[in-house]
Parts: sequence; structure tokens; C-alpha cells
Amino acid sequence: MSLRLTILGCHSATPRSHGHTSSQYLEVNNEGFLIDCGEGSQAQLRKYKIKFSRIKRIFISHLHGDHFFGLIGLIATFGLLNRKSELHIHGPKGIKKIILMQLKLTGSWVAYPLHFHELEAMESELIFENDKVEVHTIPLSHRIYTNGFLFREKPLPRNLNMSAISKYPEIEICDYQNLKKGRDYKMDDGSIVPNADLTFDPPKILQYAYCSDTAYDEKIIPHIKGVDLLYHESTFLEDNKDLAEITKHATALEAATIASKADVKQLILGHYSSRYKDTTLFQEEAKIIFPNSVLAEAGKEFILNNQN
Repeated sequence: MSLRLTILGCHSATPRSHGHTSSQYLEVNNEGFLIDCGEGSQAQLRKYKIKFSRIKRIFISHLHGDHFFGLIGLIATFGLLNRKSELHIHGPKGIKKIILMQLKLTGSWVAYPLHFHELEAMESELIFENDKVEVHTIPLSHRIYTNGFLFREKPLPRNLNMSAISKYPEIEICDYQNLKKGRDYKMDDGSIVPNADLTFDPPKILQYAYCSDTAYDEKIIPHIKGVDLLYHESTFLEDNKDLAEITKHATALEAATIASKADVKQLILGHYSSRYKDTTLFQEEAKIIFPNSVLAEAGKEFILNNQN
């Protein structure tokens, strides 16, 4: 079981020579997802050698330009490259109209299937799942409708303890699937052999939470409790907390407070305001509350494996 996160961009507002707007590529057990798609994201994908063909689903947190202005370009490029496989877009209500209008007015219709899954619920909901991963929304507090996303591995079956099983000759191969599902074994004489005596725990599932633009909001804590990796925006430092409140953004100290209260394993800071020339100040401020705070940087990778 594995999780690999690549930061493509982590700055706010507008692209600059030294900073790209929000976008991330996430792989969960070889399943690839693009999270937000700020201007220039496709160039970043190329720079960090991420194959376009691996992107089957794109999750857009909200309709501010620094989080989705790169989407139409990427969709059009997929078409120019003769993409055949379907592409799914998950994002706020209105995103379908925006993209289809752009495609229509520019004559850039694509030949591959393009599916939109528009979001408008105000509470957390399951928006995608397969046999490897499930994705839930995290309602955020911003100036417009905004969601974060929780990516959670699907649990693997329990591992058979063949040494223990061999002590019970009446347990046959046809019983193994039930044991893997966690069921106890009932002997012919009616006695019960606990599943824990016959199997080993599977690897612990990995979880990644992406919380883009949001004011400080403790309502998200139950949704991100105990995650292995949390990205939480930190547009400002405490010296501009008044601006954070006005614009409904968070400070590095507030992001760290959320991470601490949610008991997450590691915090990634990002979405820096261009007014700050030294991003290390964000890490210094966050570490006051949450020592395991790190900075997002374009090209930086976070790799988690859990073999127990």
C-alpha cells in the first residue's frame, strides 16, 4: 500500500517566475489523481515527468482562477494528443458550463469521453470509490463554495496465518476467503476459533487530506482526524491575521492548530501570499504549535508506504 504526492504548484493568486498556483498530483496504489489545476499545471506535469495518461480524474476545490484556470488548457491538450480514455472532472456546480462554453467558443471539442460530476452539497459526501481508494469531500469555509478532499485507501483483506491454520485440519481452502474477511471459524463441534488466532492484521490504510482555501474552521477536524498527511492552506502569517479573516484564508499558526487538534501525522503548508519573500517563516510559525510541519514546494514529493 502506498501514497505518492507531487506538488506542482503551491502559491496563491497569480503565477510568478518563482511560484506556481495550486495543483497537485496524487497516486494512491497506482491510481492517479490531479487535485486542482491552476494556470500552467500542464507545464508542471511535463516538467516533473508525470504521464498525462495516468490522470483519469481531476478534483477541483473551487472556482477561483488560481485553482482551475489551467483546466481548459489541459483538457484541450489531451484532445490534441488523441486521448481515447475517459476523463472525469469533480468540481463545484458551474464547472461544466464554464468548460463546455470554452470548448465551444474555441472550436476545441474533444473526441474522448468527458464526464462532469458537479458538487453542491454543504456536508461531506463520498464522491468516488473503486477497489483501491475512496474520496470524500471536506466542506471548507471560503468566500465561495469550496471543498477539500479526503483520499482514503480501501482496506486490504486480512493475511492468513498458515502456521496457525495448519493446526485445524478441518479448515479447508474454501474457508480462506471468509477468514480474510475477518470472520471467525466455527468448528464441527460448534466451538469457535477467533479470527485473530488464524490471521494477521492487514497493513494500516493511508489517508491524505487536501484542504485548499479556507478560513480557520474546526468543523473540518472530524473529517481529517488522524490522517497520515494533511495539506492545509497557510496564505498568511499571524502578522496579517486581519487579512486572513477578511479574505477567509488561514495563517500558518492556524493551520498548525488544526493539524494538532486533528492529531494528524504530518502537515504540509502552502498557498503562500506573494507578499512574503521568505517561505521558511511559515514553517517556523507553524512549528510553534505542530513540530512536524513542512513546506510545499514545486516538485517536492511526499511518499508514504505502510507495510506494518
